[in-house]
Amino acid sequence: MLKDFAKLETFLTVVKEKSFSKASKKLGISQPAVTQQIKWLEEYLDNRIVERKKNGITLTKTGEELYRVALRLDKCISNIEKDIIRIINKELTFVIGASFTIGNYVLPYCLNDLQEAISNEVMIEIDTSGAILDKLIDKKLDLALIETPVNREGLIYKEWLEDELVLFSNSPLPRQVKPEDLKTFNWICREEDSHTRKLASEVFAEAGLECKSFNVLGTVSSQTGVKQTVMNAAVNEDKPTVSLLSKFVIEDELNRGLLHTATIKGMKFQRHFFVVYLKERKHDAFIAKVSDFIMGRSRKA
Repeated sequence: MLKDFAKLETFLTVVKEKSFSKASKKLGISQPAVTQQIKWLEEYLDNRIVERKKNGITLTKTGEELYRVALRLDKCISNIEKDIIRIINKELTFVIGASFTIGNYVLPYCLNDLQEAISNEVMIEIDTSGAILDKLIDKKLDLALIETPVNREGLIYKEWLEDELVLFSNSPLPRQVKPEDLKTFNWICREEDSHTRKLASEVFAEAGLECKSFNVLGTVSSQTGVKQTVMNAAVNEDKPTVSLLSKFVIEDELNRGLLHTATIKGMKFQRHFFVVYLKERKHDAFIAKVSDFIMGRSRKA
């Protein structure tokens, strides 16, 4: 008898994402694990349920029938989880650890809604990704939201928001600049061991550039410090003061016309944010509730 609802969750995610690889990222498991779970369901039913195509997946007739059943079961489980959460919803504080960009510039836009959704107080601790994961492993946090995955045993990583580092200045910039133009700018940089600096260095290296070849006016250890330093620099269109920061960090200033951005020809500074929790809490209804809420939210949804 089928009692492992996780396999049906995997099946529903594959159908929703129309891709095994995208489903693996959403579920925080490997693509082979997704394939294995779908294969198990097919063996259990003694029928194919999914056909892989070049542009995604399609369901067989058996797969369509299973999908309808799985949707009904998913709804029932969701209602049961709500009842369970009401039982455990005593006086407790749900503690979320967040890396700096997320804690300062993403979470504030959904924190009040989150507290209302789970009917509990939520506490946010902000630190580096490594420190946040240490606290999660030590069970000092319930959930972690980080900018870059760090290899740690016993954790589940779920891909969340897409982020991009943006070249910006308080001086007007052309819509697009060439890589060689970067050497003519004044730069304010993050410290070398920051994730922002590492990502930027990797992309520059692929283009044959090194940060040490830039005219660096100063190094600052926080995004807010970098942003404020650039905003207070002398306006100079011929030699602007620039930096790279997450699009979330400078979004408000861009909307108010206080900062200007440009793309760099042939370069993209992209990364993902991740929702992380302990594998031992994989079936924790409270963790699932908060994780699903956050996964479904964008910065200003």
